[in-house]
Amino acid sequence: MKRCVFFDRDGIVNESPGPGRYVLTAEEFRLIPAFPRLLARVRAAGFAAVIATNQQAVGLGLITREALDRLHALFRERLWLEHGLTVDAIMVCPHRADEGCGCRKPKPGLLMEAARQGGYDLKDSWMIGDAERDVEAGRAAGCRTILVHPAFPSSAADWVVESLESLDILIAEGRLIL
Repeated sequence: MKRCVFFDRDGIVNESPGPGRYVLTAEEFRLIPAFPRLLARVRAAGFAAVIATNQQAVGLGLITREALDRLHALFRERLWLEHGLTVDAIMVCPHRADEGCGCRKPKPGLLMEAARQGGYDLKDSWMIGDAERDVEAGRAAGCRTILVHPAFPSSAADWVVESLESLDILIAEGRLIL
């Protein structure tokens, strides 16, 4: 079985639009500059890379699933053309928070489905996110977890770091072994 690093999207891969706001166009999808460097380090360490993201905007009717898939295709194309990098999958929960589905983080459904499809060993994998719901989903799936948050809040995460840059340095210096 393969090892995987799961990444939340908004706030880890691209800039978060803020609470109650959504990335609906390619112009609004602003890649966080440190993400490609971290992704390259994860790939070099032999991990698969999967984005696991709640996208309630679909359930709210603000964007169609097809438009979201096109947005993700453009992101993947840009990631390859500008950085020579790929992600193995983008797992999306399109449901509203009030629908009670099993794939919406903090539930582990997205990670479990990705593991089933990709043959990932969840106990040897990581979930990296910027919210406690990401940590909860990762822990419920059996992954180790990293919370990226500038305020260092109390968290159930295995590691809490202030930024993707800090995380990259910890890994580069061997203080955090994936």
